[in-house]
Amino acid sequence: MQVFRHFPEGSAPCALAIGNFDGVHLGHQALLEQLTTVAKSRQLESAVMTFEPHPREFFTPHQAPTRLASLREKLEWFVKVGIDKVYLCRFNKAFASLSSDDFINQILHSSLNAQTVLVGEDFRFGAGRRGSITDIAAAGLDLMSLPQVNFDDKGQAIRVSSTGVRNALAIGDLKLAERLLGRPYSISGKVIHGAQLGRKLGFPTANVHMRHERPALKGVYAVKLDGVKGVANLGVRPTVAGVPKLLLEVHLFDFDGDLYDQHVHVEFFHKIRDEMKFNGLEALSAQIAKDAQVARDFFEKH
Repeated sequence: MQVFRHFPEGSAPCALAIGNFDGVHLGHQALLEQLTTVAKSRQLESAVMTFEPHPREFFTPHQAPTRLASLREKLEWFVKVGIDKVYLCRFNKAFASLSSDDFINQILHSSLNAQTVLVGEDFRFGAGRRGSITDIAAAGLDLMSLPQVNFDDKGQAIRVSSTGVRNALAIGDLKLAERLLGRPYSISGKVIHGAQLGRKLGFPTANVHMRHERPALKGVYAVKLDGVKGVANLGVRPTVAGVPKLLLEVHLFDFDGDLYDQHVHVEFFHKIRDEMKFNGLEALSAQIAKDAQVARDFFEKH
């Protein structure tokens, strides 16, 4: 898969999907599946245009939604489904001020040579979000607009959306998040060296480098790290002074190996509790033991 941070000239004809793809939920997956099917049937390259940062992070950074996926995690998914090219569009003032006509003519037509464009039915673009799917169709491009994806929950249609996933994670409903995503929610990153406080407390941890500055969930969870069961804390360790940023610390059950510098995936299955401040390390160690037992019990029952 080729990744571009600019719009090249003279691109081969492509089928192009456009979106933020935050979390790559079931709706995104349906769009990507349609993309690869159409590209293959029409002998086109499959391409994705996504935005970095998220447009709402540019316009209203203090009100922007939490991130479900880092850029690397999105790229990992594009590789998995067999996308040929990814265009990482830098969302800045110049791009935000581009008119809808210029977006179509300069980028879709001239630069990317898009023959088929696939978007969600509510897709908007151009300065002031004035452009819509009707403008793409009117410009002579083959437009495929996919309707929203729903799933049935006891007779009630639940819309699949990134907002729905965020809301589910925020209230600790990992099962609902899994249904919206089609898989357990996960965070990936490289295992790095830490202060080894967990080892001193009797619970050695794998410290996973966080690329999420504002993750969609925090607290203590029953998790699996590349299939190995464990318990994880995602937060700032309020009992320990001087932690400057978020940490994802995973204590694995019945595991004795070296994970340093490995890129791992941590899947979240059950929320145990919110992060808390304890009266000293002894109380923290006792609570970690309780959390670990809760996680073991969860996996035994599920």
